[in-house]
Amino acid sequence: MLADAGHVMPDSLKFDGDKLFFEQALDRAALIVHGRNSHEQQPNSPQRKRLIVTRRIKPLTVDPEMPNATLWNPKQASFEEACAFADVASGMVAIIGGPVVFEMFMGRYDTFWLSEAPHVRLPGGEGCFVGVPERTPQQVLTSHGMQPDAPYLLDAAHGVTVTPWRPARASN
Repeated sequence: MLADAGHVMPDSLKFDGDKLFFEQALDRAALIVHGRNSHEQQPNSPQRKRLIVTRRIKPLTVDPEMPNATLWNPKQASFEEACAFADVASGMVAIIGGPVVFEMFMGRYDTFWLSEAPHVRLPGGEGCFVGVPERTPQQVLTSHGMQPDAPYLLDAAHGVTVTPWRPARASN
C-alpha cells in the first residue's frame, strides 16, 4: 500500500531512510510525474519541474498554483509533447505515482525502486499498483517483464528496504 483508505500517506509509512533516498533521487531528476493526489511535499518541491496527470483539462497548461508544474491529460497529448511543453528535453524522469500513473509507464522504466515497510499494515489502503492487493507488487512488476536486483536496507530498526526492479534481460 502507498496510502491509507483516504489516499493519504500516513505517518506510519514514513521513515527517515526512505525519505532521504526518495529526496536525493528527486533532486537528481529533470522531471517528476505524478497524479493529483501524489506530491512529495519537501522543501525543494516548488523548484522541481513536474507533470501532473489529470483528466480535468484538455490542452497542456501550466498549473496556476505551481509555475514549475504542467497539467497533462494523457488522452490529449503524448508524454513527449508534455515534456516539450514543460521544457524538458533530457535527463532522468521520476515517476512518483499513484497506481494509475505507475501503470502508464510500465514497459518504459529502466528502474523501478520498490520500497517496502514489512511491519506496516494499511487495511483498505490504496495499493501501489493497479491490481494490488489482489496481486503483490512483486507479481505486478514481474508480469511487466521486470526482475529484482539486491535490495538496499534503508531502516534497520523497521526492516525498510528498497529494491531496484529492472527489465529482464533477454537470455542468449
